[in-house]
Amino acid sequence: MKALISLALAAVATTASAQTPPSWTRATEPFAIADNLYYVGTEGLSAFLITTPKGHILIDGALPSSAKPIEANIAKLGFKVGDVKVLLNTHAHFDHSGGLAELKRDAGASLAASAQDRVALETGKYPGSEEVTAFDFPPVKVDRVLKDGDKVGLGGVVLTAHLTPGHTAGCTTWTFPVKVGSVVRQALLYCSTSVAANRLVSKTRGPQYPGIAADYPRSFAKLKAMKADIFLAPHGEQFGMAAKRVAMGPGKANPFVDPTELARVVAASETDFKAQLARQQEAAK
Repeated sequence: MKALISLALAAVATTASAQTPPSWTRATEPFAIADNLYYVGTEGLSAFLITTPKGHILIDGALPSSAKPIEANIAKLGFKVGDVKVLLNTHAHFDHSGGLAELKRDAGASLAASAQDRVALETGKYPGSEEVTAFDFPPVKVDRVLKDGDKVGLGGVVLTAHLTPGHTAGCTTWTFPVKVGSVVRQALLYCSTSVAANRLVSKTRGPQYPGIAADYPRSFAKLKAMKADIFLAPHGEQFGMAAKRVAMGPGKANPFVDPTELARVVAASETDFKAQLARQQEAAK
């Protein structure tokens, strides 16, 4: 699955006219994952709405063209876009932050994001590949700059930012409690640890950003020490969203509750990273 996403990004990097995967723009009905946690993204690109009595939190904006579909999904659930008070981001790539500028403008919300991704968000560029215009997205102002361990709260809901750099310099994994039935569970929205279009090493151009090859192993170690009852991710394919959604139903156990999923995803991603690092090192010789 990560290989497919990496290939898609690599294809986009090849030419500005390249097409994104159809699932990234294909509409899908919004739905409740558990209690006050909702999926409001497209079929292939995640956006999550967390509702509270004091307003709502929206995480990620998908593509620039995704803002209006995300707003439509919020409305379909019976909520108002104007009640979204806080915007968050997992990482500053065009397919997850592209719609943030329009969503922020329409909702009048504030955006909180990591210091290391701030430049990318506010310039709308892919650091290290600024010349690839296919990676561009509408720039968006960051209102609150976050560091590792910072908390974002609204209406009794508190999310914690965990910096897991590599995929981007400021890649942010979010954790927060969510009630499933009568039990409070730990949800984790994984930023990503895929290599995708990143240069880990390069003889001619250098790495995507300084220290990227060392950041990945540190992030793997950090993620291995974390716990998640509910594992979420920026792409539906990364957390088996479609199959889990089909498995939902009255009287059934919530299929999104799986305390083993995080460890499996991290292990597979680490194996892929090591293989790609070896290939890039060989190519750089």
